Amino acid sequence: MSRLRFSTAQEVFDTFPSLRKVVATKPTTEHPLAFLKRLAQGPAPAEAIAFCAFVLPRREAVWWAAQSLRAMQSPGTRQDDGLVAAETWVRDPRDETRRAALALADEGDPALAGTWVAFAAGYSGGSMVATHAVPCPPDLTAKMARVAVLTALGRLSGREHQAALRNCIEACIRLADDDASKTRS
Repeated sequence: MSRLRFSTAQEVFDTFPSLRKVVATKPTTEHPLAFLKRLAQGPAPAEAIAFCAFVLPRREAVWWAAQSLRAMQSPGTRQDDGLVAAETWVRDPRDETRRAALALADEGDPALAGTWVAFAAGYSGGSMVATHAVPCPPDLTAKMARVAVLTALGRLSGREHQAALRNCIEACIRLADDDASKTRS
């Protein structure tokens, strides 16, 4: 069963105009996952990472980014508190866990991918400010999830980078469509 709320790639771009700033490929009326696969095979596969972040619902986008980061970690890597906070929010999406992720991100190191995935969770809804209502822009989770994954990918090179990029895209497809083998091409 698909978790996507869009039936075409064009709908994703129409919903999130900021996506045009990071994906130069012209949107089509293709099914989003078919468009994603085409991006992945195209000349700028990093565009597929951006599309992944925007095509998924917010909670799934955070989960996808967190899973992608986990998959890229070397064994024995020290615990990334931002990543843990994001994963906690995915498992328990209350405002309290969202705010905890946002607080960790605010104090985190912007050079760490975990900081950005914590921002993705923190900006998933509710207020951006604890003291009064400042709604989160609807595209902020996607933007932060994209930065998290690209930051992690940027630490890899060569075949390792290519394999991780492909794994991130495949993880998005699996998350978006429980039966990815039947995804329209």
